[in-house]
Amino acid sequence: MKFTVDWLREHLDTSASLDDITNALTSLGLEVEGVSDPTAALAAFSVARVIEAKPHPDADRLRVCSVQTKDGVVEVVCGAPNARTGLVGVFAPSGSYIPGTGVKLRKSKIRGVESNGMLLSEREVGLSDEHDGIIELDDDLAIGEPFAKVLGLDDPVIDIAITPNRQDCLGVHGIARDLAAGGLGTLKNPGIEAIPGTSLSPISVGLRNPADGPEPCPYVVGRAVRGIKNGPSPARLQRRLQAIGLRPISALVDITNYMTVAYGRPLHVFDADKVTGGLHVRLSNTGEKILALDGKEYALDDQVTVIADDAGVLAMGGVIGGEPSGCTRDTTTVFIESALFDPVRTAATGRRYQIDSDARYRFERGLDPEFTLPGIEEATRLVMELCGGEPSEIVIAGSIPDWRRSVTLRPGRVATLGGIELAADDSARILTDLGFGVEKTGDDFDVAVPPWRSDVGGEADLVEEITRVHGFDKIPAVPLPGKSAIAQPVLTARQLRARAARRALASQGLLEAVTWSFTSQDLAEQFGGGEANLRLANPISSELDAMRPSALPNLLAAAGRNLDRGAEEFGLFEVGPAYSGVAASDQITEAAGVRVGLAEPRQWSAATRPVDAFDAKADALAALAAAGAPVAKLRVEAGGPAWYHPGRSGTFQLGPQNQMAVFGELHPAVLAGLGIKAPVVAFQVFLDAIPQQKSKKGKTKTAKPGYSAPDLPAVERDFAFLVEDSVRAADALNSAQRADPTITGVTLFDVFSGEGVPAGRKSIAIGVRLQPIGQTFTDAEIEAIGAKIVAAVAKATGGTLRT
Repeated sequence: MKFTVDWLREHLDTSASLDDITNALTSLGLEVEGVSDPTAALAAFSVARVIEAKPHPDADRLRVCSVQTKDGVVEVVCGAPNARTGLVGVFAPSGSYIPGTGVKLRKSKIRGVESNGMLLSEREVGLSDEHDGIIELDDDLAIGEPFAKVLGLDDPVIDIAITPNRQDCLGVHGIARDLAAGGLGTLKNPGIEAIPGTSLSPISVGLRNPADGPEPCPYVVGRAVRGIKNGPSPARLQRRLQAIGLRPISALVDITNYMTVAYGRPLHVFDADKVTGGLHVRLSNTGEKILALDGKEYALDDQVTVIADDAGVLAMGGVIGGEPSGCTRDTTTVFIESALFDPVRTAATGRRYQIDSDARYRFERGLDPEFTLPGIEEATRLVMELCGGEPSEIVIAGSIPDWRRSVTLRPGRVATLGGIELAADDSARILTDLGFGVEKTGDDFDVAVPPWRSDVGGEADLVEEITRVHGFDKIPAVPLPGKSAIAQPVLTARQLRARAARRALASQGLLEAVTWSFTSQDLAEQFGGGEANLRLANPISSELDAMRPSALPNLLAAAGRNLDRGAEEFGLFEVGPAYSGVAASDQITEAAGVRVGLAEPRQWSAATRPVDAFDAKADALAALAAAGAPVAKLRVEAGGPAWYHPGRSGTFQLGPQNQMAVFGELHPAVLAGLGIKAPVVAFQVFLDAIPQQKSKKGKTKTAKPGYSAPDLPAVERDFAFLVEDSVRAADALNSAQRADPTITGVTLFDVFSGEGVPAGRKSIAIGVRLQPIGQTFTDAEIEAIGAKIVAAVAKATGGTLRT
């Protein structure tokens, strides 16, 4: 929201300096984003008089001017057709910067004649696009007078950030109200008076709202003004609009822009002679079209609030007007419209058709319903003042929705909620200054909310208003009470696991990626998701319209982009959320990663190989170990989800139901669908599936997870079993691991078939590590454990001990 200081002073009686105003705005919660003072850019330009203008000796279109400046007479070569003796204009000396052209002046010779400085046009000083001649000022101006001061361009522009709940400050009058409540001056009464009509309106207004659902427009008023003469608006109004970034167009259009910025009340003006019959507000019909004021044609659906006449659509209500019914310099009768449009429908329309306008910005945040009629009256006054004409009577359709509400305020809540000890009378005064109606009822206040504050709905909102105006900086700093003198852990178990997995995967040489929690519906369906209840109602783009079932599809998309840019060997991982449903329990924390290219970089001393499923297995195992999973008890099962290669993938299982990770090569069809031509291996680790470690209560300090310092030496034994070719080595490993509690590790170190092994069978050799507890093993105990291992493997695989 931009406005000038002079514009603010029209609504606020104050002698405050610019610094005082900006400090007060920030203190009130209206953050100042910037202040621009045009005086600085125009400081070098001053009033000068052409003493003599004579033809250039070597150029027919140039004149050599002797110019009287504040520093004496200088010679300037000028090509403007209106350069003449006696003209009072704007002089820029050598060395000054010209904002309209971006040129820094320097002393130069033009066709052999030295030129010192420049006489400026409106475009060169940034006033307009006019550059056919130099600026002509009044003859009675003093030589050397600053140009910015002469034209009233010394008015600083303040730009403030408006939060969505402060729709009342989308007009200069609302900002002035806040500053007055903050003690920076006195709010001026706008003094809007009713203007009687002299005739009946030639155009009627009506509402055609649907029978069910919210009304697109509950209230609309309008008025015609006959016999006007539309032309340029006064220079003062044009300068104000230009200062805040609006382009002056004509008096009628400039008036609507002025009302939007001054009072936060968007209006629209129709050329009454271009309206067929009466105006009515309704929902559009599918297929209707409108050529808007931005020069684009829009095909409408059946959900747009439109203002139409008997011939068709003239405007998109609350968003943008139509070009065919717009006012031009030939307009002689104008119809002014002021309405209340549904904020939700207005926002949806603007977003759907990608139209950003000042009107939409205000309507979608909510307007003061009671200012609908006064807005017409003030606009009528301005039209008559700038364009002349005679007003008709006002026509009205619908009624103002019931906005009135009151909130009970307990004065003590200012201290308990806001942290400020403030007298009840001071709280009441602040609310009164902000426009609230305050009536004391016993020990409490009954506070009537004004129509321009639709964001205030409860006692906490009133406390916020009181605290804001009193000053957030006056809230005393109070330390939070500590529950214990000893610092307690801050991170949850889930956060600790995610952190540990992240560090482990980075140690594996993978690069961390951070992608969206959304993906495309097509990708979600390919990776086990895509349910209807996980589709986004308002996606930020068409390619991010569903919650991701895994981080894997987004990592693959990132891998594809890297491959397209020439990357050949790389690995990416992400630790983040994945979604299988809308319940809180359906969100899991997943560590996923991909590897592409060679497992080792090419070098002269070693053979290279592409990444394979075992690289992904190693990454998954590293993440599981770091996150505290009991890796020694995990079983490896062949196969995986449909997006993995069926013969080159596997899962880590803790029991038959608890799947803790998936790894392997990705299915070629999936890669082809993503346009990835290189083989890719991937893994997914489900961190929430890792069982919580039981805490041991006691006085002694517990060991870190996964760490043990045994006092007794371990014992290692090797076993070789003859099994059928179809038996998986994992079955032998898992059964041996469960044979006895003292077994802390089982590894596979050989698989052999051939000479000495019967046909159709193979030899599986495993190493077993035994860890004694309390006392060292005896030979008998070791033999007994060995017997358990042989029996367990025989039962699980049908194998026999190889001798």
